Amino acid sequence: MKIGIVCPYAWDVPGGVQFHIRDLAEHLIRLGHEVSVLAPADDDTPLPPYVVSAGRAVPVPYNGSVARLNFGLLSAARVRRWLQHGAFDVIHIHEPASPSLGLLTCWAAQGPIVATFHTSNPRSRAMIAAYPILQPALEKIRARIAVSEYARRTLVEHLGGDAVVIPNGVDVGFFASAEPKAEWQGRTIGFIGRIDEPRKGLPVLMKALPAILAEVPDARLLVAGRGDEEEAVAALPAEMRSRVEFLGMVSDEDKARLLRSVDLYVAPNTGGESFGIILVEAMSAGAPVLASDLDAFAQVLDQGEAGELFTNEDAAALAAAAVRLLGDPARLAELRERGSRHVRRFDWSTVGADILAVYETVTTGATSVATDERVGLRARRRQG
Repeated sequence: MKIGIVCPYAWDVPGGVQFHIRDLAEHLIRLGHEVSVLAPADDDTPLPPYVVSAGRAVPVPYNGSVARLNFGLLSAARVRRWLQHGAFDVIHIHEPASPSLGLLTCWAAQGPIVATFHTSNPRSRAMIAAYPILQPALEKIRARIAVSEYARRTLVEHLGGDAVVIPNGVDVGFFASAEPKAEWQGRTIGFIGRIDEPRKGLPVLMKALPAILAEVPDARLLVAGRGDEEEAVAALPAEMRSRVEFLGMVSDEDKARLLRSVDLYVAPNTGGESFGIILVEAMSAGAPVLASDLDAFAQVLDQGEAGELFTNEDAAALAAAAVRLLGDPARLAELRERGSRHVRRFDWSTVGADILAVYETVTTGATSVATDERVGLRARRRQG
């Protein structure tokens, strides 16, 4: 099958949607399918052979964050050229309602189109206001996927229609087989995420850290991600700042090794999450998980059975739970076992098969994807 996948966000900026698309593409390629991914990317960004650049992205406030998106006449022309050269059996658009390549592709393409909705935002006035503009494009979509029940609910409430829920996938074996790193072991707490994005929750964790260190003085916090490190620890007492180690951006291999090494992974995110792929990666690596009780996180953690939850934005609750867990090796071992068992449902062997089944429903008996111009030309030829 020839599959075209559209990524709305800049390929060179790490994010859950980009990682999901990358892993899906590589899973499909391993199965023998031909895959091309269209994504925003700067000219000097090294790209895998299956990624086609749609040009430089610009920062745009979106879904409580700042996303790097690609939009405009030049981008639209590149979308059409990609569609014409690809002769795809199916197009898979991610975040088609965002002002980026997905929406441009919806406008330009005709044929088997699948869309995945990642956003969970129950009160998006912008999405409601934009619906009349989005509707003609979204009506072309033949099958809809939501990465969680909360992403599905956002879709239903704002855009109408429905979607099958297929979660984000992860290569469980990749994380499970990673080698722990000795210097990252020993009463360590892990955090991975953008340091300067408040909704990722690092300020909540920093606020909880003094109470954690008061009870567990030999504990350390390992932080992986980009952002202002000095600002991140500014509110900590000076004598405690040495207990925080910033690792900067880490490779996929080091991320897996970090998650295999820590005693406890903390996800203090405060909102805007529709799934929680980092929780799945942590469980795959055997890391006990402590996460804020966002609806999406609770679903990923099986309502607290596969990992513990604390009240969102409550630093005292986070500290109390972390202290209790770090002092209870038996409970940590139990969470490791439960998480490792629960996470199997998110492996690409299962998620990839579900996505391919959706592709098959829209391509059976259908012609390949074409641009509007080609469809119109064929219609005129038939009339002649």
